[in-house]
Formats: sequence, structure tokens, C-alpha cells
Amino acid sequence: MTTLPELAARRCYSVINPLHSAIYFSPDFGEELAELGLKDGAAAYFVGRAAPLGRVGAGTVTATFFNFSHELVARHIPAAWDVVSPEVALEARLRAADSVLRRVLGEEVIASKELAEAAELALRATEACSRLARPLYAAHADLPVPDAPHLALWHAATLLREHRGDAHLMTLVGAGLDAVEALASHTATGQGMSTKWILRTRGYSAEEWEAGRQRLRDRGLLTADNELTEAGERLRRDLEAETDRLDAAPYEHLGAEGVSRLTELATAFSTTARENGAFPADLRSKN
Repeated sequence: MTTLPELAARRCYSVINPLHSAIYFSPDFGEELAELGLKDGAAAYFVGRAAPLGRVGAGTVTATFFNFSHELVARHIPAAWDVVSPEVALEARLRAADSVLRRVLGEEVIASKELAEAAELALRATEACSRLARPLYAAHADLPVPDAPHLALWHAATLLREHRGDAHLMTLVGAGLDAVEALASHTATGQGMSTKWILRTRGYSAEEWEAGRQRLRDRGLLTADNELTEAGERLRRDLEAETDRLDAAPYEHLGAEGVSRLTELATAFSTTARENGAFPADLRSKN
């Protein structure tokens, strides 16, 4: 039985995650890898996020990332490892996290006691994360915690993101959704990525996207206008609720007071990051 207020864990996660994901929406990491010879943006993302797994093949990246087309992944993996090794990619990723956070938060925030407090709270939460059936989280959990507080916070935010992300994939597979169906149903909530962004970054054609939407219509989850039906809304609610259940342990471990304080701090940091251009304007849309 939970000891936390309703949805407190989800709210906490939602304001911590931007501190992790900012580096993948900023040019810094891509520039770091471009200097090392890897110039393609998709390849940079695959290498950056998969690096803790080691020199894995395309199948592992497709399985663990879930929402990218295998054809797009295989276009870059494993060939990219011959340009930038996992070890070098991890070093570049940490440099990018440093430069991004310094730019979007500012040096005063970076040096603040509040940021150090947030790092301590987030790391404490990760003590209760589980490696079981969570490959991306487990690989990241084997990495050392950086010494600098802002990088320690980024590391903890990454662990919490991958822990919840792995749990969410369990729920998607359990619900019988493939990658396109999962993306399309999430977009229909108005909270997911825009169709334009997905087609530009996930490797699917407009025809594959429409076919996925048609499968959702056939299941009674989308209307002809690509709105969620009552059944579709219920499915998305159930998916998030089950993800909450599978991801509850770190926040239960932190406790209500700790979760409240971490949410307060991370909200301020994420708001500052967004105001300073950490994310592109066309990322999220219902269209």
C-alpha cells in the first residue's frame, strides 16, 4: 500500500526527467560526437543512450529503445561503434551534460545548495530501483556516480528515467501495442510527441504511421479523426497507472517528505531549463 499522496511519484518523475533528457534535445552531445567523427544525429542518439550496454547490435537497441524502427537503428548500429566506442561515448555524454546544464540552469544554480540537495534526494531514491527486467536501467546503474553535484543529479535523473522507461515498455507489450501504435495512441492524448517530430526522428514513413493508426481504429481505440475513444482513453490511463505501480519503489523509499521536496526543487530547475530553450518548440503537439 502506498505511503505517498496520489500521483506524487508520477509528478516527481515528470519534473526530474527533463533534467536527464535535455542533453538529447540540445546540440552539445551531437557536437561532441561530430568532433569524434560521428556526424549523424540519429547515430549520436543511439550511441549516447546505448553506450552503457556496451558494443551491442541493432537488435538490442531496437528492443530496449522500443519506439524506433529497426531499419533506422540498423542503419547506424553496430557500425557507429567503429567510429565512437561506448567508453568514449560515455565520456562525451558527461561532457555534454555538463555544458547543457550549465547553459540552461546557469552557474548560480549549478553552485547552489538547492541543486546539491536535489542530487542527494534523487540519488537516495535510486537506492530502491530494481535491475530485474530493466536492461537500460541496469546498464546505467553500473556506471559510477559523478562527483560534481549537477552531474550527480543528471546521473540520478537518468537512472530514474530508465527505470520508469523500462517499466513502461513492460506495460506496452502487455497491452499488445507495437511501437507505432504506442506512439500514435500517446500522441492522441495531447501529451506525446507531435506526428511531425515522430516521422522526422523515429524512422517511420507516413504510410507506416497511418497503418498504425488504422490498427488502433480497428481495436476501437481511435476515432476516424484520430481522437482517443473511451476505450483508448481508458487504455492510456491504465498504462500509466500500471507504470506507476511498477515504478513506485524509488519514491516510496524516498518517502512523502522527500518526494515533495525533490518535486519542488526539480520543478524549479526544469522550468528554468525550459525557459532557457532546453527543448524545441515543436516537440509536443496533438497534431
